[in-house]
Amino acid sequence: MPIKIPDHLPAVDVLHRENIFVMTQGRAVTQDIRPLQILLVNLMPKKIQTEVQFSRLLGNTSLQIELELIAPKTHESVNTPPEHLQAFYKTFDDVKQRNFDGCIITGAPVEHLPFEEVDYWDELCEIMDWSKKHVHSTFHICWGAQAGLYHHFGIPKQGLNAKLFGVYPHEVEYKRSILFRGFDDTFFVPHSRHTTVKREDIEAVPDLQILASSPQAGVYAVYTKKHKQIFITGHSEYDADTLEQEYKRDVAAGKPIAVPENYYPNDDPTKTPLVTWRAHANLLFCNWLNYFVYQTTPYDLSMIPEGVQTEGE
Repeated sequence: MPIKIPDHLPAVDVLHRENIFVMTQGRAVTQDIRPLQILLVNLMPKKIQTEVQFSRLLGNTSLQIELELIAPKTHESVNTPPEHLQAFYKTFDDVKQRNFDGCIITGAPVEHLPFEEVDYWDELCEIMDWSKKHVHSTFHICWGAQAGLYHHFGIPKQGLNAKLFGVYPHEVEYKRSILFRGFDDTFFVPHSRHTTVKREDIEAVPDLQILASSPQAGVYAVYTKKHKQIFITGHSEYDADTLEQEYKRDVAAGKPIAVPENYYPNDDPTKTPLVTWRAHANLLFCNWLNYFVYQTTPYDLSMIPEGVQTEGE
């Protein structure tokens, strides 16, 4: 089944070229199906790129998805054309009376700031509090995961001695988790961050369960015991060249940046990056949509429960 996204969104053309079935609003009104309502809280500066990345993963399932885009109204975006934001984005005020099957809160390049100094922090806290009663399952990514763990559970982020930058092997720790059903013993995930969260801080919270981790990248996946909230510290959604773009940008700006680990063949940045995470990225989002959203969400979204216990965990 297709992902339903706004007509004329740039992601439509990209996904068509990749043979991913996209349904625009004009066609969707002819079908008598209730699609899953997914809210994307896009905090990334390059919003069009991020829209494509998540639309690609959400569209590669057997479920029909209707994607709603919002961005903080308390932050002025300088990397996305204003006409694009006006055409395709709403604010939290526009959607806060609605309920959603799922919500994705993206990462953001603001980890150098204390949470409270981020200009849209109060607005994001309001969204995260709202999600507990208005969203069936919320998926937090990278800085969004750190923000969620801090806001909901008081877990602080910790600075790293050097930027974690590259593609790292991970293992599933909690074997019963169906979020990782079908995963290989080792799977790869891109990371690009200066901060982390400590395992011992997470383990001190009874409501949290660590699902997967990496010797190099640390804790990767965490969820609440009722599976209402999921926290992912890496960027499985990244394109093949996302790390390369970041690396070349910093090199051109004269910033200290290491070659991303396990990314280029023989760590040679003159070669084409090797993609090792795409299959597991698709499986991660398929499992989330199927087991944590579709299988347990009420048909009537006004009946969203406080928490959802997924069968088999």
